[in-house]
Amino acid sequence: MAGETPFRKRRPWRRHGHEAQQDGIGGTGPAEGGHASAERSAVPPDHSGGSDDERGRTASLEVAGAAALPDLAGQREEQDRADPTTGGRLHAVKRGVRKSGESARALAAQLADRIIDTAPRVPVRDLATLRRQFPGLGPEELADKLVTGACRGTATVGAGIGAAAMMPVPPAMLAELAAEVTGVAAIEMKLVAELHEVYGLRPPGNLGQRSTAYLTSWTEERGIDVTRPTTLNAALGGQMKRELRQQIMKRMARNLPNLIPFMIGAAVGATMNRRDTRKLADRIRNDLRKQQIPWDRLPALPPLEQPLNPAELPKEIEGRP
Repeated sequence: MAGETPFRKRRPWRRHGHEAQQDGIGGTGPAEGGHASAERSAVPPDHSGGSDDERGRTASLEVAGAAALPDLAGQREEQDRADPTTGGRLHAVKRGVRKSGESARALAAQLADRIIDTAPRVPVRDLATLRRQFPGLGPEELADKLVTGACRGTATVGAGIGAAAMMPVPPAMLAELAAEVTGVAAIEMKLVAELHEVYGLRPPGNLGQRSTAYLTSWTEERGIDVTRPTTLNAALGGQMKRELRQQIMKRMARNLPNLIPFMIGAAVGATMNRRDTRKLADRIRNDLRKQQIPWDRLPALPPLEQPLNPAELPKEIEGRP
């Protein structure tokens, strides 16, 4: 045994592909066909040509990947059925939020159409009428009187809606929000139109065109620049409806605290509406001051035509002494 390799340095005995093929033809393997076929079926086929059989059988990534991906939809449905207090309630809340958003957008579209129809019916006093009702006042003092009266009017509307919301009912809440937004919009549009009269910046055109210009000024919270025709053309364009819906959505979001019951919403509604109206008036007046026409240089303007069916507004907005 001197020429043999020591036992500890021998490589482990491994059956090679050529030897494995001789098992069924007289080799040292089992002679019975059943056992030989079983061993041959257990040995993977040699795809590379003979020397790669030591790597073992290649795994199928497609089967492993498909098995590793969980059925998320099935698990979510099973979780909802198994635990209705968590999964089912969460989906119900999501559906409720989605439906509320759709209802709010639909309500905003309806309110936009209603406000557009109401704008020509808002009664507006011209400069001559305002100077007769407030004798001895200059432009700024007269504008202050108009802002004070409009703030009182919107505060009255907010307090009335808050008082009506003592027993909150979901269908009634939407109706109360719609009534408040429409009433406040009419009061503030009257304020916007009369501020343009005070500062000598009446938009040209007939009643419908001026109403559209005032509505755009209220929507954008900016004064109309009568010296720039492009501003008036933009005011008469179709973009106004989209901006109006966005403004109504913001107003409804701000007016939600007015629906707090137990008369708390009345105080909150009056305060918030008064603050928002004054903020709007400050922005409009800042724009109008930049292009104000003094009264002594203002040409004689014809009286404003009044609507046949004027909208009903609170008496507080008159602001008479």
